[in-house]
Amino acid sequence: MFFGKGDEQKQKRSLLKRSIIATGLVTVLATGIVFAEDSNQLETVHHVYVDGKHIGQISDQEIVNQITQNKLQQAEETYEDIDLAIGENVKLISELVFNPTYNNSSIADYLEETLTVKAQAVELKIGEDVVGYFEDELDALKVVEDYKLKYVDDETLELIESAKAAEKESEGPQISDAPVEPTDLAVGESTILDVILSEEVSYSSKKVTPNEVLSVKDGLELLEKGTLKEEKHTIQEGEVLGAIASKYDLSLETLLKLNPSIKEDSLIQIGQELNVTELKPFVDVVVLKQEKKEETIAHQTEVVESDELFKGDEKVREQGSDGKKVVQYAIEIRNGNVVKRDVLEEEVTKEPVNKVIVKGTKVVPSRGTGNLAWPTVGGYISSNVGYRWGSYHKGIDIARPSNRSILAADNGTVVSAGYSGGFGNKIEINHNNGMKTIYAHLSSINVSVGQTVQRGQQIGIMGSTGNSTGVHLHFEVYKNGALQNPLNYLN
Repeated sequence: MFFGKGDEQKQKRSLLKRSIIATGLVTVLATGIVFAEDSNQLETVHHVYVDGKHIGQISDQEIVNQITQNKLQQAEETYEDIDLAIGENVKLISELVFNPTYNNSSIADYLEETLTVKAQAVELKIGEDVVGYFEDELDALKVVEDYKLKYVDDETLELIESAKAAEKESEGPQISDAPVEPTDLAVGESTILDVILSEEVSYSSKKVTPNEVLSVKDGLELLEKGTLKEEKHTIQEGEVLGAIASKYDLSLETLLKLNPSIKEDSLIQIGQELNVTELKPFVDVVVLKQEKKEETIAHQTEVVESDELFKGDEKVREQGSDGKKVVQYAIEIRNGNVVKRDVLEEEVTKEPVNKVIVKGTKVVPSRGTGNLAWPTVGGYISSNVGYRWGSYHKGIDIARPSNRSILAADNGTVVSAGYSGGFGNKIEINHNNGMKTIYAHLSSINVSVGQTVQRGQQIGIMGSTGNSTGVHLHFEVYKNGALQNPLNYLN
């Protein structure tokens, strides 16, 4: 710490204080002698002045000395580590006079009642606010130092303060608006350039009552707590208690405690004043630092339209990747919170690569050509249109394809897609040219009602749902509402 010799200095000061009390030099004595023509008839009288006011005259100055010494010695029993002195300016002026009169008793009583014991202390003032009084300047400096150490380690603070002393910088520098130059840092490193206070700090000697003198610990707690600034709020039209509390960062409960005459459901009047006391710090500890770090440059997503893909479809052409950059910052931290971060230098070490998404714009026509494509991937006709097993078979059955994909026979619009009794899972497509096709017994359906499909597009998977003797596709064709033989249209 910076005050390694403090204990030795305090011991010397304590010895000096005891010596002063013992010799009675705590009173200010001045002697003036008035000579008369016949000195054999003269006697000495001592005029007593307190703070410039003539109190009376005494026969022996020891009366004053004894009273002041007793007061100081009594106070020392309670405040033995504090420099004590009589608070008033007491003077004795001696004079040789004929037939003097004395007021020994009344003056002694006056001094006993009037004289006070004060501590010779150091006032710590920050800005316009007095933080408190301390035994000496070392203690006051220690309070400020310990307050700074809440936000920076002691080794860093000592290096900074030592550098300032070497450069003979004045105490309490202000934050400069001049451009900050970057220091030489490696990536991942940071350095603290200065630790200062946001307000000017001053120290001055003051005489105060001994119980006003604070310890370093008490002074630090007071500095941490801050000062209470009394504020009043005048109620405006439309305001409510909750909103007023929020405006001053208070809870409603705290606002009500500050104003005991009102309750949560009280009617408040326009122009009525409320107490809104806010705790504010005496001073901010400002840490100025620089840091150099590697950061990620997030890649962007680029969308490209293509008529090679159907509308609603998309694919990723380029996955994209983030970039890298090295940035050096000048940072201002107040009471542990970053309030300012300026970029001093920035270098891109890796350019980001955008992600590219291709979105289709191709619109599938909903009107069919009239020529139907084979609705499966291969396979053979296991049953034709016509009578079988005592009933009329309205379509053809296709079995054993290369895979079980069911394909739209032509362009069109899906008018139904779901389970339908003996058909099982069924899809019906209106080709918007008078033709309609039906696909039955599917194991699953891949389209929905209202969707436009293209000739050859997969619409489902072959299965054996409904009244089916095995895995196959039941395929029907209608034209202008009349059943048709699919073989007349398939190619």
